[in-house]
Parts: sequence; C-alpha cells; structure tokens
Amino acid sequence: MPELHFKGKEYVYNHHLNVPFRPLLAQPDKSIGEDSGNLIIHGDNLHALKALLPRYAGKVDCIFIDPPYNTGNENLCYNDNVNSPIMREWLNSNPVNREDMLRHDKWLAMMWPRLKLLYELLDEDGLLFISIDDNEASRLQIIVEEIFGDDSLLGRFIWKSRQNKDNRNINGLSNDHEYILIVGKLIAGETRANDSYSNPDADPRGPWASGNMVGLASQEDRPNLHYDLIDPNTNTNYGCPARGWRYEKSTMDRLISENCILWPVLVTGRPREKTFLAEMSEHTNISSIINFPIFTRDGTDSFERIMGTREFAFPKPPELIEFLIRQHPKNDALILDSFAGSATTAHSVLAQNAKDGGIRKFILVECEDYADTLTAERVRRVINGYEFQGTQKEELYREKITWTNFSKEGPHHKLLQHVQSIENLDGLCFETIKKEIKDGELIVTGENKITKRVAGLGGGFTFYTLGEPLEIDKILTGETLPDYQTLGAWLFHTATGQPLKVEQTDAGCWYLGASDSYHVWLIYRPDLDFLKSREAALTLSLAEQIGNAYKDKPHLVFAPAKYVPNKMLLPLGVEHAPLPFALYRMEKD
Repeated sequence: MPELHFKGKEYVYNHHLNVPFRPLLAQPDKSIGEDSGNLIIHGDNLHALKALLPRYAGKVDCIFIDPPYNTGNENLCYNDNVNSPIMREWLNSNPVNREDMLRHDKWLAMMWPRLKLLYELLDEDGLLFISIDDNEASRLQIIVEEIFGDDSLLGRFIWKSRQNKDNRNINGLSNDHEYILIVGKLIAGETRANDSYSNPDADPRGPWASGNMVGLASQEDRPNLHYDLIDPNTNTNYGCPARGWRYEKSTMDRLISENCILWPVLVTGRPREKTFLAEMSEHTNISSIINFPIFTRDGTDSFERIMGTREFAFPKPPELIEFLIRQHPKNDALILDSFAGSATTAHSVLAQNAKDGGIRKFILVECEDYADTLTAERVRRVINGYEFQGTQKEELYREKITWTNFSKEGPHHKLLQHVQSIENLDGLCFETIKKEIKDGELIVTGENKITKRVAGLGGGFTFYTLGEPLEIDKILTGETLPDYQTLGAWLFHTATGQPLKVEQTDAGCWYLGASDSYHVWLIYRPDLDFLKSREAALTLSLAEQIGNAYKDKPHLVFAPAKYVPNKMLLPLGVEHAPLPFALYRMEKD
C-alpha cells in the first residue's frame, strides 16, 4: 500500500492518543427541546472527537466532513499543540497562505489525527464522506487509505458545484466541480435510495421521482434537441434551455401524452419528468456523477433564506447532504459532522427525516465563535420555523443574442422596443423589471419582494461546550473532581476500547457496565474526603459481592485503594485498577 510522507508526520502519527479527554458540558440555555439525542458541540474538533469516544466509539453510522480545502486563501491557523519543536516553529508562522511552501504538510498534519479519531468513531459498516477539491484530493486519498485500510476507499462522487464558468483562472481552465470521497464497505445505490420515490398524485404506475430533462448539447451540435416546450393544457411556453432538452421532439410528445411531464407553476421553472421506481433495476449501481442541478450558490441561497445574511462563505446545499445521507440504509442512523460550519448537515438530517419518517440523529462540532449565533441558530430556526424575506421572480422574456442582433441590418431596435413594451405592460405588476445578458441570452425578469413564514421541522438538540481537561492526577488535590458518569465513561473506554452504555450504569452499587471482556466497576464520588477514606477501598466483602453479581466474565474494579491481596481477588474473578496510585499511597501512609 502506498504511504504518504509529509513533514511533521512522525509527530502527529499518534497525536490523537495524547489529546486530553475533556468532558462535555451541557448548556441548557442554548439548547432547544427535550433530550433528542442530537448534539451541537462548541470547541476544537480534535478535542471534541476525543470527548465523544467514551460514548460513541464505533457507533457513528455516517460521517460527512467539509474540511478547509487549503486553497492558500483561507488564512488558516493550525494550533493542535503537538509537543515538538518543529511543530511549534510552524505555529509561529501562522496563518497558512499560498506563499507558505509547507502549507500542504501543515494541512495533512491537521487532518491526520482527526481522521484517526473519526476512524475510531465510525461503525464498521459506516460511511464517511469527505468533500474536497483538487488542492488536496490526491494527498487526502492516500492518507485515508493508510488510516482506514487499502480497500476502504470506495471511490468518489464528482459534483458539478459551479453552474457558470469561472474565468478567473489564468490557465484557461474553469474548475466547475468538487469531489466527495467515499470511505466504507458499501455504497447504497438505487436499492437504498428508494426512499426518494413517492406517489403524491396516486399515479397507477407507482412511486416516482422528479427527474431533470435539461440536455447537455449546444444548438449547433444537436439542433433536434432545441425547441420550445409548451404545456398543451395551458399553452404556457417554457421556452428552451441554453443546452436544449434531453429528448427530441417526438419522444417529448410521447412523454406528454403519457402524462410523464411535471409542469411548474411559474413560467420561470423548468418542466421535469416522472421517473418511476418500477422502471429502475433494483441492483443498479449508483452513478459516481452527481448530476442533479444543485450548486454551491443554492447552498448560499438556502442559508440566506434562513438567516437573512450571506456572511457564511460557500455553505453546502442541503439537497446534496440529503443525497449522501440516503446512501446509508438505516433511517435511524447517527450522523456526525466535525466541521459543522453553517449547520447544513443538521438541516439535511431534519429535512430527510421529515420526508421519509426517519429518526436519524446528528452530532455537530464547530470550533469558531459563531457556533451558537450561526451554527446552532440555523438549526433552531429550522426546528421552530422562520420568517423568509426574499425575492419572487418571474421570467417575462428570453431571447438568444447574436451579433446579428446588433448589426446594421439586425433587429436590435425591435428588440429594445419589445423590452420597453414589457416594462410598460408589466411594470405595474412588479417592483422591479430586471434585464441581463447571461450565457448568450437576454433575460427579462419581473421581481417582487416577499415575506412568508416557513414551518419548522420540529426536533431539538443539546448544546455542549468542552470542560477543562480531565487529568487523573489532579483528583488527588481536588482540582479536578468530575462527576461519576464523566469519569466512568472515560475510564471504561480507556480500559476496554469500547463506548460506555449509559443505561447500564448504576452508581449506587458502583457498576459501570459490561464490555466484551469485563464487567467494569468504579468506586468513586466527587468528594476528596471520601476518596481518601476507607469507604473508597476495595474490601474482601465488596469483592465477593462483585464476583457473585455476574459469573459470565471477569471483573475490573477501579478504586483508590484495596484492602485485600491479589491472591484472594483472582479466585473471585476480580482485578483491581488503582484510581489513581497516588491516592492508594496516601491511604497507606
């Protein structure tokens, strides 16, 4: 298997093991609804992922992350506090920009420990989706295979993220796409995406989905695909898109006669076709090309409708994340996004649940200061509903523009007169008449400002921050005395490598829960006097009580002290783990 070497790799290779455990502290005033199982965490995502391990190791079904693309224009600062001189030197040269010759190494050093923790959190049948572009796609693929395994990379989706060409690149190439790396065992394909089909009009042909009919060819290449599409029932002319239609006229007429065309209410919309589930092969592999017309700007528009601002750069559209969510078969999947940003993932989970009746849960992690005011606030508005102030548009005229329009013999004066007549006739119906030339077409649009209420999707979440690092030695001085559940979850995971099932815990009898190999116990109260007393010791009578409680596997008992030799504990199937050793020494003194 190929291995990628980058500067600093030896220092971050096992850095995830040295990240301190920090408890999650609930913030009720920033939470909403009942305890729904949804989490929004404000804090460094490396520390937050470590904090999630005791409860969620190996239990996350689906992960989507949209990390920084490392374009050199993001002014990123990497501050993982890796204990090495070379890494500290790098930190002194933050932020990272295009002139930084080590920016790719720094990006990899940032991603490596986070991917290692995501690997520990992901269920063995889970799916990980990573959004990326050409800046780091090739390097990311190699470290993903190194961490998750040589056969773990299923492939990549190619998403046409840009609708219009980007003319800023001096190399003459417009980068109109992004990638989504797919990591796991199996992608769902059409079999698992059937929940996108429904039958709202009781069509006797069964469930159907809305399909795009816009073509891909210019009029010069495929003139037979360029014609006006007219609804025969209303005589509404929906015109012809710049790339024509997917079907020639005779096929389109057949689809119209078979009632397979979905006509939009507004003339500005595009007619679409019904694609019936019965006509789809059950075992059809899903295409690696995401070809539905959802673009980055749709994510921006969605965010603006909810938040009333465009201050967040390039948020992903909810429809894209919903598509990814549907690739996992479980409708009760736990979905994690550790680069939460604008909270598109939480929005998508709630929206998909509303569509198919699912009970999926989400965990978001956001390190920036806007975690409450932007990330969580968007989710609050999606849950409760929000006022939408926007612009309602109606296309009034569209004409392909050529040089002939402006030649001496051309009809440019008639064209201008026609536009003027539209302004005179429709000016009273619209606040603004907008005229623009786009992709070789003159488009005249009427616009009105509108305000409406969007209903909430329901649900709730608990907002968390990260507590101070839990350092076991500080229990001795009383500086750190976590609650039973927090300490127990950390010790259980540290000892067994498995998450603690909270429902098994019974602090009254010191029982934490069962792993594959042990029953685990913790004698502890967040009280320094108790921890230094004889009550906190493992005695023979308590050991016998523990040994008799369960006979199917050995017992591991965390306790500050013990008053019975190991040779008496072993026959009982009991093993003592000092908590911590310094307390035991103090008790002996």
